[in-house]
Formats: sequence, structure tokens, C-alpha cells
Amino acid sequence: MGITAAASLGDAGAMAGIVAPSSTKSRSDEALIARVAAGDKLAMHALFARHRLRVFHFVLRLVRDRALAEDVVSEVFLDVWRQAGRFEGRCKAETWLLTIARFKAISAMRRRPHETLAEDAADIADPGEAPDASIERKDRGDALRQCLARLSPAHREIIDLVYYHERSIDEVAQIVGIPASTVKTRMFHARKHLADQLSAAGLDRASL
Repeated sequence: MGITAAASLGDAGAMAGIVAPSSTKSRSDEALIARVAAGDKLAMHALFARHRLRVFHFVLRLVRDRALAEDVVSEVFLDVWRQAGRFEGRCKAETWLLTIARFKAISAMRRRPHETLAEDAADIADPGEAPDASIERKDRGDALRQCLARLSPAHREIIDLVYYHERSIDEVAQIVGIPASTVKTRMFHARKHLADQLSAAGLDRASL
């Protein structure tokens, strides 16, 4: 493939949009992965363009460092290129990608145990938003991030996967590598703690 870093994939989204017709986007992830396994570079670009942001935000919430997250995303999709033939379709492609991403993110953090992790980037204002609305949205976003940051890493991870990535209990169990019953237990405690945090900050659960 000749792709060895995120920079090499930087224009993937644009490339996929230019050379691939809209019908390509409608093809299933499983079909794209099968084509990747056969060495199809265009399919790799399309898969990258479709899932890069979701994987990036998932990794960023784990490592809390944008540069490190970008490096991890590169490693994730390089692994996808190399190991696509091992995908058996027993789970959704997104679940498979997030499982790889989690393993890579944890490995990256273990390699940098003494580095101070950066805070999440601030929200980017919508150009069409009124200034007051933008400020209010940013304040609410900052407060919510602070509430999430007070959760334990295990609880924060479950909330992230269920609410932000819309994974099912069984999918979360596969990604994290724990029984579904443990996911449910962590989810119960995470929601309780988060509800307490949101209430103390003057927010409600609709902020999630």
C-alpha cells in the first residue's frame, strides 16, 4: 500500500470522494474490508474516509493528546490494511475498528507513562451560530467534559462507547474485553455517578 503515516492518508477523504462514485459509500463496510484484504487501495481510502473521525475521537478520549491520537489512528488503519483478511464478519466493522483502536491506544499510553496528557480540545464554534449561543454551548460542553473527567477511566470508557459511539452492550463487551454483565454493572454505576456530577454542575442528562 505504501502508507506509513497519517500524513500519507491525509487526503484520503478527498480522494475517495473524487475517484469513487456515491454508490461506493453505500457498499457495506464488510464489502470494503474484503476488497482491502484483496489489496484494493481505493477501498482502503474509502474505509479510512468513512471511519477516521469516529476512530480519532474515540482514541482522543482515551489518550487525551491530539498528536498521540493521530499517531494511534495511523497505526489502527495500517493494521486494518495488513490484517483485513482476518476479519470474519462476526461483529460489525465499527466494533472491530474500535477494538483495534482501544488496544493501540492503551499500548501507546503504556509507552508514555510519565507524559502529562493534554486536555480535550475546545469545541469549535459553528460559524452560523449567534455568539451568545456559541458561548453557552461551549460552556455546557466544558462542564460536561469536566463531569466525564471525574468518572473513573473504566466508567468513562463505557459512557463514551454507549452514548457517543452508540455501541450495544455486547459490542462494548467485545471492544473492552469483559463480560456483558460487567459492562451492565459499570454502566449502572457510571450513569449514577455522572447524573450526580451533572446535577451538581446544574446540567441534566439531556446534555449527554
